[in-house]
Amino acid sequence: MKAAKKPIHAVTTWVRRQPPKVKAFLGVVSAMTALVLLRVIVHDHDNLFVAAEAVHALGISVLIYKLTKEKTCAGLSLKSQELTALFLAVRLYCSFVMEFDIHTLLDSATLVTTLWVIYMIRFKLKASYMEDKDNFAIYYVVVPCAVLSVLIHPSTHHHIINKISWAFCVYLEAVSVLPQLRVMQNTKIVEPFTAHYVFALGIARFLSCAHWVLQVLDTRGRLLTALGYGFWPIMVLFSEVVQTFILADFCYYYVKSLMGGQLVLRLPSGVV
Repeated sequence: MKAAKKPIHAVTTWVRRQPPKVKAFLGVVSAMTALVLLRVIVHDHDNLFVAAEAVHALGISVLIYKLTKEKTCAGLSLKSQELTALFLAVRLYCSFVMEFDIHTLLDSATLVTTLWVIYMIRFKLKASYMEDKDNFAIYYVVVPCAVLSVLIHPSTHHHIINKISWAFCVYLEAVSVLPQLRVMQNTKIVEPFTAHYVFALGIARFLSCAHWVLQVLDTRGRLLTALGYGFWPIMVLFSEVVQTFILADFCYYYVKSLMGGQLVLRLPSGVV
């Protein structure tokens, strides 16, 4: 086992010593490589979106275990959960009035479990909630997302309220994890279940991003035209990319910690 860890340790040490531009380049190359592999392995790329929802559900299952078995919500951001519930509720509304499909059922289940997590943090486990660490002002993301959704939204035939709501949930989803990252930034030490949950979010959002990128490639850009005209198609893809890269740095240290056999994740200064 030790011999197997040496090459991994050598690679992670080399990557850590590289300047930010080289790290960014390596991250882009790794992401492109993963996209190529997914395009070859997964024939129906719609399955990537379902897989993203499944991984997100798995992450929430980890939260449920933490809250019910360990009886603590330490390290969790209530604000991130509330932002998640908000964009899920708006997306569910859009799904009902615009198109009802399997994603509507998945979002319904995710919203119910997210509301349960919020209830547990607010009432049942309030004593262990780290309110002083959860100090991200959510209006910093809600207000810009609302303004942006009014300015840039789908150009489809739907009612203007529905189009703005759709854009709002897309933008808000991209940044809803920021309060959770702030909590981890403030504590610097992330216990296992919280780390598993955030890593699951990172994987889910990468799969969702891969779904959109591969769909655009498969349709040779026709998907962007189907989404409408103007800046909206670009903003959809941009939002998917943003929410993936927001968690990329954390996922790197998570994998590194896992490979090193560490149960508790310790984040260096400047991460997330």
